[in-house]
Amino acid sequence: MQDPKLEIQMLHDRVMVKPDATGERRSGAGIVIPATAEIAKRLLWGEVSGVGNYVRTVKVGDRVLFARDDQYEVDVRGETYLVLRERELHAVATEQTEHGTGLYL
Repeated sequence: MQDPKLEIQMLHDRVMVKPDATGERRSGAGIVIPATAEIAKRLLWGEVSGVGNYVRTVKVGDRVLFARDDQYEVDVRGETYLVLRERELHAVATEQTEHGTGLYL
């Protein structure tokens, strides 16, 4: 008997995020920086995959900036996701805002 496919529904103010590939990085000059190099606390980008009923500022598909410290990690069908509270998000990347920073990805 196969396992049934169940939909995951996030609760309350929880957000499920699929982190971007966090392997090695490249500096502006093209030098490869291994994933094990820890220079400073680094924020990560990820894509929102699910939101709870009380989440107000993000929706599924948004790119968000967050810290990986003390987050809960879960594997769903071989994919790794992080579960965090909405207040733990630092920024949302949007096409245009009324009072943005003027920075673009």
